[in-house]
Amino acid sequence: MLYGFDVGIIAAALLFVRDTFALSTQMQEIVVSVVPAGTMAGAIVGGMLSDRRGRRITLMWSGVIFIIGSILAPLSPNVAVLIFARSLLGFAIGFTSVTAPVYVSELSPPQLRGTLIGLYQFALTLGIVFANLVGYWFAVQQSWRAMFAVGVVPAAVFLALVFTVPESPRWLFANGRTSEAERVLLSFTDAEGAEALLNDIEHATLKGGQQRWSALLSPVGRRGLLIAVGFVVLQQLCGINTVIYYGPQIFALAGVDSNKYAILASLLVAVMNMLATVIALFLVDRIGRKPLLYAGVGGMLVSLVVLSTTFARHAAVTRTTGITAVICLMAYITCCAASMGPIAWILAGEVFPLRLRSRGAAATTLGYGISNTLVSLSFLSVIHRVGNAATFGIFAFFCVVTLIFTTFIIPETKGRELESISA
Repeated sequence: MLYGFDVGIIAAALLFVRDTFALSTQMQEIVVSVVPAGTMAGAIVGGMLSDRRGRRITLMWSGVIFIIGSILAPLSPNVAVLIFARSLLGFAIGFTSVTAPVYVSELSPPQLRGTLIGLYQFALTLGIVFANLVGYWFAVQQSWRAMFAVGVVPAAVFLALVFTVPESPRWLFANGRTSEAERVLLSFTDAEGAEALLNDIEHATLKGGQQRWSALLSPVGRRGLLIAVGFVVLQQLCGINTVIYYGPQIFALAGVDSNKYAILASLLVAVMNMLATVIALFLVDRIGRKPLLYAGVGGMLVSLVVLSTTFARHAAVTRTTGITAVICLMAYITCCAASMGPIAWILAGEVFPLRLRSRGAAATTLGYGISNTLVSLSFLSVIHRVGNAATFGIFAFFCVVTLIFTTFIIPETKGRELESISA
């Protein structure tokens, strides 16, 4: 939820931050993109820490960093301090992006793994809704400092809750702590199930190789890397986070000329994002990952084509373009949240062997961060240079690429043990 709040709150806050500090277009892009940039650094450090010290301790450290960044951001006397504070928040997001999906995947039974990892994405979308509600609430006062300050509360709650969870049994076993691993397993399965799973984990651990970054270039590592990293890069190139980051400004381009109503429109999009994620939770373990991707990405493609065509046909902003933009963006977000959104994190937790899982998730988060940074850093410049229609047409093109990638690269992992997937 913290992840969603910290990436979502900038959409509303930026409308007032840019006036407070008289930011140029390029500086606005830096304030937005510094979070995914920090995520990349956090992913690298978090991946190593998660492997060496454990999933639980990594989440604890992320909670501490979230609190520091959430306190510093609203106190920023200038844009440089704000950028540093948001870099810290991005760093904490990198820790959780690497660790949380992996942790959930290692504790989940195969028949529910997609749903349980999907809850991570659901909480993320809930955080975005929360951010938009906070932004809408404080928009009248134009208080971006209050918007950022609210983040301290969920950060403190998160840190407190992490103390209540166990360590991953798979990580415990891989690090020679077999009796502790068995104790965790017995807390949610019987003795026979625990023994069977321990045998599978032992077999996978013996075949899994060493915990080195270079091991990601081994045959089993390369395949996971192509699937997970390739997918999150395509997710960003399809434009999903530009709608989250720049929602109010996109609606302003479409004729919604009030900051308050632009934020309200973004709030509606965020609510649809959250509700549509519930669709994925119900379907991902029933119909599988690939059918959900075909339907979701196909819907994203249609929405973007209609939006691009509308902007191309109406040079001047009209009431029609505003209504069409809202409908298309809501449809786009709905389709993405029911498919690409949760499945990206599901794949990151599934396609790597045990000893490479955290580093694989770190590489995935790094790919996500690089592509997210590049897209968010260039979005306003691109839309000013080539126009609305061409920009959304580019996103539509990458939806087509994603459908091809899904067909030929992504495996169906529904209902399979993690050990059998990596094998």
